[in-house]
Amino acid sequence: MGFRRRRRLYSSPISQLVLFGAVLIVLFSSCVNGNSNAPQIPLTPINHDLYHTRGALLEEIEALVHRHPSKLSMETFSTQNKGYHAEMTVVTYCRNRKDCEDRSKLRILLSFGQHGRELITTELALRILSILSEEEFLSSAYPLNLNNTLDKLVIKVIPMENVNGRKLVEAGDLCERRNGRGVDLNRNWSVDWGKKEKDYDPYEENPGTAAFSEPETQIMRKLCASFEPHIWVNVHSGMEALFMPYDHKNTTPEGLPSQRMRLMLEKLNRFQLKDRCLVGSGGGSVGYLAHGTATDYMYDIARVPMSFTFEIYGDSTASSKDCFKMFNPIDITTFNRVLNDWSAAFFTLFSLGGVQMKELHPNATGSSFEKWVSIDDYLNGYLMERKSRYGKKMEVLELGMQEIRTYFRLFLLSSVLLMFMFCSRISKSGRQIVSAMSL
Repeated sequence: MGFRRRRRLYSSPISQLVLFGAVLIVLFSSCVNGNSNAPQIPLTPINHDLYHTRGALLEEIEALVHRHPSKLSMETFSTQNKGYHAEMTVVTYCRNRKDCEDRSKLRILLSFGQHGRELITTELALRILSILSEEEFLSSAYPLNLNNTLDKLVIKVIPMENVNGRKLVEAGDLCERRNGRGVDLNRNWSVDWGKKEKDYDPYEENPGTAAFSEPETQIMRKLCASFEPHIWVNVHSGMEALFMPYDHKNTTPEGLPSQRMRLMLEKLNRFQLKDRCLVGSGGGSVGYLAHGTATDYMYDIARVPMSFTFEIYGDSTASSKDCFKMFNPIDITTFNRVLNDWSAAFFTLFSLGGVQMKELHPNATGSSFEKWVSIDDYLNGYLMERKSRYGKKMEVLELGMQEIRTYFRLFLLSSVLLMFMFCSRISKSGRQIVSAMSL
C-alpha cells in the first residue's frame, strides 16, 4: 500500500493552544535571531553509486531482454488522459517462450515503483529479472528446486509503474510519491475510492478526480484483465511488511483462501526474512486505512486468489523530511542485504504459490483455476454494498457482464439440448401411433 509519512493529530483545544503558542515562539525567535541561525535538517541525496537513474535502469532491463529472447520479452504500453501521457514497460518471463500461452501455468503479476520515491523497489525488479535470466543467482542456501518451479510459471514484471513520478524525484523532489500530475496511483483504484480519513493529506494521498482517472492505473487494469494472474504483488518501501487484503478496513477476508495466504506470508517471514516483517492486513497493521488501493481491487474485483503488498525496507530513525533515507538503503551493505533477502523471498513465493493453488483447487485443469465467486454473490454482494459509488458500480457491471455472457451461452446450450430431447420424444411417439394404426 506504500507507507505514508506519519502525522500527529492535535485535536483537543488545549493541545491546539499549546501548539499555537509554540509556533508563535518559534516565529518570534526567527525574527529576532534571523532565519540564517535556524537549524537545517541535512537531507540525504540519491546515491548514484548504488541506484540507477530511471533511463539507465530501463535500458539495462531492455538489454537483458535482448540477451535472453528465449525466456524474456518486453512490451511498452502508453495512454493519455486530458493531455497527461504515461508510458509503462512490461517484461514477461516464460522459461520456454512457446509455452507462454499455456493456461495451466501459474500466472504471477509483479509491480514495482508505484511510488516515485521508492527507488529500492525498482532495483529489486532488476535483480529478480537478472536471476530469472540466469545472469545472477540466488544464495547457495536456497532450499527449493528452482528449475522445477520456473517451468510452471509465467511472470509479468512492471519494473517501474510510475515513470513520471520518478522523473520528479530525480529532479530533486525526493519526497514525491504521486504521478506526474499529483495523483497517488495507490489511491486511484475503485475499491472504496475517494474516502478520506481524518488525517487525510492531499500531498500524500490524492485519489484523483475519479477511480481510474490516471493513465497508469488504466494500463494496469487492462493488463490484469488480459493476463488473469493467480498471484499479485505490489512492491513498496517505507517499512518491512508482508500484507494481504484489506487496506481499506481493519480486517482480513474470511475462509480457507485467506488462511492460506496468511500461512504463506508467515512462512516467508520466518524462513527468508528472519521474522522482521509485520504480517496481516494492511489496514490493521500500518496504523491507518488506505482507500482505493491496487491490492484491494485485485482481490475484491479482479478476483486474484493471492493478492499481496510487500514493503521491503524502511528506516524508522530517518526524519519525515529525509525521504530518500526513509525509503531507501543508503549504504552498500544494507542495499545488498535487502536485494538478496527479498529476491530469495520472491522465489520462495513462486514455489509456495504453486503448492497453495493445487491445495485450494486440486482438480484444476485446462484453463487453470476457476474464480471463487458466483455471479449472484458477485453482483448481490459487491454491487449492493457499494451501489452509492458511481465509479465502482460501473466497474462491477463491466466485469459482471462477462459472467452474464458465460451464463447466457450455457442457457443457449441447455435450450438446444432440451429441444433435441423434446423432438426425439415426439418422433418416437409418432412412430408408435403409425404402428398402432397399421395393426
